[in-house]
Amino acid sequence: MSDQKRLFLLDAYALIFRGYYALIKNPRINSKGMDTSAIMGFMNSLFDVIKREKPDHLAVCFDKGGSAERTELFPEYKANRDETPDAIRIAIPYIQEILKAMHIPSVVLEGWEADDIIGTLSKQAEKEGYKVFMVTPDKDFGQLVSENIFMYRPARMGNGIEIWGIPEVQKRFGVERPDQVIDYLGMMGDASDNIPGLPGVGDKTAKKFIEQFGSLEGLLENADQLKGKMKEKIIENAELGRLSKKLATICTDCDVTFNAEDYELSVPDSESVQKIFEELEFRRLKEQFIKIFSGEEEITETQVTSTETGQKIASSAGSGQFSLFGGDGASPATIKDTSSRNTITDVPHVYQSVAPGMAMKLFLQNIMKQASVCFDTETTSINPLEAELVGIAFSWEATKGFYVPFPKDRDKAQELIEELRPFFESENIEKIGQNLKYDIKVLDKYNIKVRGKLFDTMLAHYLINPDMRHNMDVLSETYLNYTPISITELIGKKGKNQLSMREVPLEKQTEYAVEDADITFQLSQHFRPELAEAKTDGLFADIEIPLLRVLADMELEGINLDIDFLKSLSKDLENDIANLEQQIYESAGEEFNIGSPKQLGEILFDKMKLVDKPKKTKTGQYSTAEDVLSYLAKDHEIIRNVLDYRGLAKLKSTYVDALPEQVEKSTGRVHTDYMQTVAATGRLSSNNPNLQNIPIRTERGRQVRKAFVPRNEDYILLAADYSQIELRIIAALSEEDTMIEAFKNGEDIHASTASKVFNVPLEEVTREQRSNAKTVNFGIIYGVSAFGLSNQTDLSRSESKDLIDTYYKTYPKLRNYISEQVDFAREHGYVQTVLGRRRYLKDINGSNAVVRGAAERNAVNAPIQGSAADIIKIAMINIHKKLIEGAYKSKMLLQVHDELVFDIYKPELETLKQVIKSEMENAYELAVPLDVELGMGENWLVAH
Repeated sequence: MSDQKRLFLLDAYALIFRGYYALIKNPRINSKGMDTSAIMGFMNSLFDVIKREKPDHLAVCFDKGGSAERTELFPEYKANRDETPDAIRIAIPYIQEILKAMHIPSVVLEGWEADDIIGTLSKQAEKEGYKVFMVTPDKDFGQLVSENIFMYRPARMGNGIEIWGIPEVQKRFGVERPDQVIDYLGMMGDASDNIPGLPGVGDKTAKKFIEQFGSLEGLLENADQLKGKMKEKIIENAELGRLSKKLATICTDCDVTFNAEDYELSVPDSESVQKIFEELEFRRLKEQFIKIFSGEEEITETQVTSTETGQKIASSAGSGQFSLFGGDGASPATIKDTSSRNTITDVPHVYQSVAPGMAMKLFLQNIMKQASVCFDTETTSINPLEAELVGIAFSWEATKGFYVPFPKDRDKAQELIEELRPFFESENIEKIGQNLKYDIKVLDKYNIKVRGKLFDTMLAHYLINPDMRHNMDVLSETYLNYTPISITELIGKKGKNQLSMREVPLEKQTEYAVEDADITFQLSQHFRPELAEAKTDGLFADIEIPLLRVLADMELEGINLDIDFLKSLSKDLENDIANLEQQIYESAGEEFNIGSPKQLGEILFDKMKLVDKPKKTKTGQYSTAEDVLSYLAKDHEIIRNVLDYRGLAKLKSTYVDALPEQVEKSTGRVHTDYMQTVAATGRLSSNNPNLQNIPIRTERGRQVRKAFVPRNEDYILLAADYSQIELRIIAALSEEDTMIEAFKNGEDIHASTASKVFNVPLEEVTREQRSNAKTVNFGIIYGVSAFGLSNQTDLSRSESKDLIDTYYKTYPKLRNYISEQVDFAREHGYVQTVLGRRRYLKDINGSNAVVRGAAERNAVNAPIQGSAADIIKIAMINIHKKLIEGAYKSKMLLQVHDELVFDIYKPELETLKQVIKSEMENAYELAVPLDVELGMGENWLVAH
């Protein structure tokens, strides 16, 4: 690597927008309800550059007030842009404050765009002998590239960083010299900036003209050589072309000066940076910041070479410790973790371990007098089915608590837990915990039932703030301003040297474990009034807490798996996949890696030219995403085969080959883990294995369900499924009489809708009409548009629009309900389910149409999905109670969406069919009857 100094210039807005939209489906919301995605996205890009490249010089360039010059030339310039999302507007001052604390200059110039600032600084720094990297995903910067100026396109969606030098720009734009990129943009225009370009000239034509005439002016002077329509268009629009070229030209002489001293990377004001990160609740970024600037970060050799010339352009130092600031005497150890939060060393506390004998006796007398106690188990594993007790911590007063250590010997451990049995089985003492389901499952192995009222801080917080993370460290820092001891301090990082909790000295175990119980106790005190205030205390006490016990039982029970069947299915899939491979290779005329989007794209769109204008990804390769391919599937056999191939490969790896690995050794069954606090709508999600994602639309996907079988031949599986529960709920909530009547009369709702919308008698409804009506029925809940409907059906866009309009005319109350929900959300900031579960929608009054639209769809969809989730939860609680009261051998095993699966002892079948159907149908009274379908069988597929 040469000693040439390197300057990195970051295009702030481009990186901020990119970071924000990358997280749009799963935005980062902190406890104050602030969307921090844009700040987080930008900081990740900045740290990534510093970590990878360790630049000597760095600056961040911002736009201010748009480009005065371009808007004067062409008032419509960038006029098509949506309002900036609020999360980004709020982010800018924070980002500038962080940069200031990091001593990184923000360069802003009223009336100029960041492109112009970067263009000017790049050319100045190049003259002073620097190598310049323009950090931006924006391809327009290609025009500035030279021997010493490069585009540095950040990593994205699994694609690594790309560095574009002259050869890359030549290849991407089909030009000889980078400055011809301006001619390319002038001819082709740029939709995102609203630059018109020449009508009828796209990517290919622009490249052809540049090759032929060298520039836009060359094209206009020789327009008479062209033929037909194109000739007319170009002559007519010559002025528009000249204007477009001016708009696309990045200015390289605006009023900024490159000042090497200011731009030099120096030691940041670490305390201020950490303070801002804490305020924003950025825990990971704070850790990363400390690592990078204290020199702890292990840097491995990463080299970025030009893809064309193979010349090494940028590289990082060798592995090991490094100092960002060279040998200029700045010691890397100047950066320490500073925190305004308290830790165990700041807060006086009394945490005691309880010795056997007299101390234990006094402890037991004391604990039995309490009304409410927090407990937390320390174990040897995070898998409750394998975990052995190492100790249990108890706390019933802030900053105080006790720890009971457990012996390794199983019989002795059982003797000790027997002494605690009266506490756990006392109906009068409330038990508090964080994720109590885990502790209940661990104690079950010691034959201990946890009785009495329960208070789970994780569930409480989920109802108070569904969009935030709910783990204890986050809750403690957010609500108590306290950072707990991290488990890695105790047992080390994951890996072969990690200790078991048993190997940690007793004193350390005590401090760590009791601190957890103490904090959880304090959090419970904090959350009680908040639950009451949001009126979700009823939901907490009557649904979520009782459900926790039901789920614990279901998870302990597990389900039987037919492993031999899965092995044979795996073989069948191998054959299917091999056959599809052969068919795909035959259609393509060559063998290639079907799993590589790049190779697949080249085959489908370069070689076979299946489409005139294929869609490209941001990195310039052809998109072979699911939605792109499924749109083309009906016209091309090879694409149908590729989609089938992908589906089968995923099915094989995710389920058929993975499920046998997930059988628990001690029970020989599969035990999924139900998460109560993941989906903001209130639905349960399932993990290890995820049973809710088994694809059942395809024949092979359905086969996977065949592997789930009863306990033995005395049992049979029963599946009970709510039929069309979401449509019934929407009919009831919107009070739509026509729909309610159809359900009450037991009509087929899709046929009934089709008959009304297409205006034909019920008995004359065709299959296609019913199918289209079904798509609209389900689509309306999710705010389907004419465009979306035409994609999902064989209807054109105008037919789809007519269908939606007629639908709303047929069901006028439905339309009113939808707008009422949105109005309610606008006014209150949330919507709620039939049981008062809230979904907070902070973007509902946002200024950006895309973001606001998503919140509006949620306003309609959340009460429906959430009410369905609430209703099945009530049914589960009531059925579980009935099974216990009747001392039945049958068990409830699984919940998947609107379906429950039971392992039924055959002699109990007739009785329980009635019980299950009745409990599910009467779980909640709506204006529409709930309808449950039952199925039985030797496996889940037959039962379903």
